[in-house]
Amino acid sequence: MEPVSFPLTVLEPGRADAVIAAALDGLTRSAAVRWLEEGRVTLNGAPLKKNTKLQPGDEVRISPPQPQSVDLTPQDIPLDVVYEDNDVIVVNKPVGMVVHPAPGHPDGTLVNALLYHCKNSLSGINGELRPGIVHRIDRDTSGLIIAAKNDRAHLSLAAQLQDHSLFRLYHAVAVGAFKEDSGAVSAPIGRHRTDRKRMAVTPDGREAVTHWQVIDTQNGHSHLTCRLETGRTHQIRVHMAYLGHPLLGDTVYGAKRPVPGLAGQCLHAAQLTFTHPSTGERLTVDAPLPDWFQAVLSRYGLE
Repeated sequence: MEPVSFPLTVLEPGRADAVIAAALDGLTRSAAVRWLEEGRVTLNGAPLKKNTKLQPGDEVRISPPQPQSVDLTPQDIPLDVVYEDNDVIVVNKPVGMVVHPAPGHPDGTLVNALLYHCKNSLSGINGELRPGIVHRIDRDTSGLIIAAKNDRAHLSLAAQLQDHSLFRLYHAVAVGAFKEDSGAVSAPIGRHRTDRKRMAVTPDGREAVTHWQVIDTQNGHSHLTCRLETGRTHQIRVHMAYLGHPLLGDTVYGAKRPVPGLAGQCLHAAQLTFTHPSTGERLTVDAPLPDWFQAVLSRYGLE
């Protein structure tokens, strides 16, 4: 197989390792450092060091390593496939399913299911534990997630994530009544200073923008949509808590006790719009609100 090499235009200033990790959502910072140390990222033909400061407009070239054999077990786990062709697959993920293997979740993940469903047709750019994965959603968030079946499709989707042309719309139920009908949160997100498992709005975090619009407010709760302009870990959950309206059921950023009938936060990825990597066609796929979400709306008298 010919090695994949592609250009990347820097949109935000930062260290080379941080920029590369941010550009390929799902690529870890340590993996980006390894690529840099192996000379796989160049600027004007010269290998970059991990602490090199990059500026907007710089164009680097990335040559990812060839994908290693995946030591994961394909599992015949039912998938709600919303869209599929030779380049991409879009799945409506249920609450409780982890996206990729991690400590404590060695199998039963979306990756295990995709390996069975797609056989050998998944991109390898994000490494052996994340084949095909372009972006992620939390375990207890339901809804749409897109995966790439080849490296060319993966690079196209990753570029769309970086320039914000991959459109993601979520439905959520938040605690409290908003003062305005709509708005946007622009607040940087990074790791919490004392609890590394949590994220937080922090001055030295990465740019994060969430657009929100209230659909209905009743009985101390609000049904709203949230559109991601960026895609940081736990972004909607962190931003809504930052506004003083944590998501219903979110025991990490909101209430201390679970909400009966909810596995976690009340959040559903309902719509995904992207440019097809091969045809250039603009596609939109939808996932209707699941029964559990509809039940929450009924409980609080929300539309």
